[in-house]
Amino acid sequence: MKRRAINRFIYVLLIAVLGNIVACSKKNESAAPGGNGTDTIPDSPREDVFTPQTPGTTVQTADYKQGNIDEYLLYIPDTYNEMKTYKWPVVIFLHGVGEIGNNIDVIKKAGLPKVVKGKQFVMIAPQCTAVWWNTDVLQELYKEVLKKYHVDSSRVYLTGLSMGGFGTWNWAQASPEKFAAIVPICGIGTPSQACVLKQMPVWAFHNADDPTVTVAGSRDMVNALKACGSNLVKYTETPTGGHDAWTKAYADTALYSWMLKQHK
Repeated sequence: MKRRAINRFIYVLLIAVLGNIVACSKKNESAAPGGNGTDTIPDSPREDVFTPQTPGTTVQTADYKQGNIDEYLLYIPDTYNEMKTYKWPVVIFLHGVGEIGNNIDVIKKAGLPKVVKGKQFVMIAPQCTAVWWNTDVLQELYKEVLKKYHVDSSRVYLTGLSMGGFGTWNWAQASPEKFAAIVPICGIGTPSQACVLKQMPVWAFHNADDPTVTVAGSRDMVNALKACGSNLVKYTETPTGGHDAWTKAYADTALYSWMLKQHK
């Protein structure tokens, strides 16, 4: 009998202690500033949080510090800050050999950045500081862009000229899942691996008399894609114009209409 009484006393004591703990917990929750006992603190910022950006073209410092990209040009459309619920398409532009270095201002006069004003997409134009485009470093930049800016991950487009044309083919072949469409200009890819881009909308440009990058670079990739069964590849080849196939390409409004219709 004595043992039963002791056990009952312990049981009652535990119930009382647990009751007090719950009561204190509810009291503390309801007393939290602005809370009602159901509020939670998120582990990370919400994905739909909008961060205003400076309209026009600005220079940004890359977050990733272990590669050959230190800065990039960021173009923000004029209505970006007004359209807080809209996720913008984004075009990544890769420059050529002539713009390698540490003077980001030269990128403003190259290809797409030169004519981007008024376009209805966000543009990212990194500067390669040395050697050649590094796909691993570009992958880090890609992650930064999706994290920092209010852009649509299903409408990321890649384009580039000359060395950037090489980079466009190479990066797209390495990570085709990242892009909704690509526009390589006077570049060279890897025809033996073209089939990874079978489902990729592609519009390639080249001049037949290009003395710097052989026109076979674009022809071979386009033919390889067609041999894989792709019906999503477009190719514009101009008889003359030398190495500069990009001025006419980026001046063509049809290019942007086609590109912005593409979704992953």
